[in-house]
Amino acid sequence: MTVTLLDQPPRTLPRSLGPYRRSDYVALPDEPRCELLYGRFYLSPSPLAVHQIIVGHLFRLFADVADRTDGVAMVAPMDVHLVDHSVVQPDVLFISRQRRELIKNWVEGPPDLLVEVLSPGTASRDRVYKLNLYREYGVGEYWVVDPKRRRISFLVREGDEFVERAPDGSIYRSAAVPEIELDTDALWAAVDRVFRKA
Repeated sequence: MTVTLLDQPPRTLPRSLGPYRRSDYVALPDEPRCELLYGRFYLSPSPLAVHQIIVGHLFRLFADVADRTDGVAMVAPMDVHLVDHSVVQPDVLFISRQRRELIKNWVEGPPDLLVEVLSPGTASRDRVYKLNLYREYGVGEYWVVDPKRRRISFLVREGDEFVERAPDGSIYRSAAVPEIELDTDALWAAVDRVFRKA
């Protein structure tokens, strides 16, 4: 099968769906990594080091909570099948014990909590396309981590919309998974430890 792979989506949502669906996505080889967004394939470039340090820190936090609560924490690449025209690979995700039935060969439905760490090659995808998909298809909470600005947007589902919640000082407690508590100062300190000049 010959497919068109795109680097970047436009900055606004498409007016119509592209030609590809879940069955086309499943038929692709494992490399190069890509995601299916609104019926179009987008390449997933290799992440920067700072991206991976943040992902590792958040995964350890989520995995510790999963061990205590019988939930499940995962990192990319793990396909999350939200709808026939969109299959995403969030950087980190958490599924509560009550919703473990979502885990089949892939994740079949919206996790309780998803995290995307912005990279130069994926920022518009995460802030526009994925934000809309996660809102539209029932994700409970979405964290958008901006390493450059050292800012995290904590977006919590209220009805059919996401509402941004602020941390209490440097501490943020998840609304979707209350057992998850992130110390944002500790996260940025972990990043600094890696990149500190000798």
